[in-house]
Amino acid sequence: MTPLVDKYIAVIGCGYWGKNLVRNFAELDVLRVVCDANQETLAKFEEQYGIESVTNINEVLSMSDVKAVVIATPAATHASLVMEALAAGKDVFVEKPLALTLEDALAIQTAAYKSDKILMVGHLLEYHPALVKLRSLVAEGKIGQLQYIYSNRLSCGKVRTEENVLWSFAPHDICSILGFIGKLPISVQAVGSSRLGEVEDFCVINLEFEQNFKAHIFVSWFHPFKEHRLVVVGDAGTAVFDDVSVNEKLIIYEQKLEWQHHIPVIHKGGKNSINLEPAEPLKLECQHFLDCITTRQTPVTNIQNGIDVLTVLQAAQLSLESQGKVIYLKENQLVVS
Repeated sequence: MTPLVDKYIAVIGCGYWGKNLVRNFAELDVLRVVCDANQETLAKFEEQYGIESVTNINEVLSMSDVKAVVIATPAATHASLVMEALAAGKDVFVEKPLALTLEDALAIQTAAYKSDKILMVGHLLEYHPALVKLRSLVAEGKIGQLQYIYSNRLSCGKVRTEENVLWSFAPHDICSILGFIGKLPISVQAVGSSRLGEVEDFCVINLEFEQNFKAHIFVSWFHPFKEHRLVVVGDAGTAVFDDVSVNEKLIIYEQKLEWQHHIPVIHKGGKNSINLEPAEPLKLECQHFLDCITTRQTPVTNIQNGIDVLTVLQAAQLSLESQGKVIYLKENQLVVS
């Protein structure tokens, strides 16, 4: 393997979320160049980090010392930019979603395999210490057999116009839920509303898996308070990952269901707040990408992970457009009920 130069990362797209990636890769001392259409933004980063900046993506892709690119542009541009970067021989980190259609995602998958390049999708929560710990606790049986999962991602913040709340917020939660189940749902249903503009600003997604296991997701950017909460219910306890909480991000509530004279009775136990090592999830995600570049290991959030999330997103979008009809996932096809 050819040794990497000291600075070999390019960040393409330095806006709302891209600026955080710029900061982290700069702090990891691997940032070579940034690319954005906004000259004022570029000037600020040049001064702050002492790095080169360009406005033309082709300039970045032609730089021989840029070994990998990080794409944080609007979602509609992801597929084409990923294909261009792979064709230029670069490893790629692309923010979610991987693409807007399964057709584009599968084309990217083929291109990535042919190029033998690392392709990582930015599903940030998979690197959050609280979620990593929660996955291990569930695997150890700390809350018993899984019964139900739900997730709320709510805020009163930036309103998008180029994509609805389903595509903007729900990928995080879809990815988290799929990680616990280990397979795609058999059906998806979504309902939503457009109160602020032409795209949906709130949405509820219902997922049904095999053996009658269900999960639901509620997302909104027009909500009176911020809430980022994932609740995993087992038959021996419930785990709550509250990303808004400062001091108690992961709590296990002990509870057990028993049948007494054919009547279900819930026995409540104690509350256990799980200690976590302080770490910035985005820094951990960026470091994982660098480790994958060096070792050529497959990323945790690899291209199949991105395709699975996109499959559920497309099913949910189809359900939205069908006034809440159930969409069945059958042999890689989406079938309207």
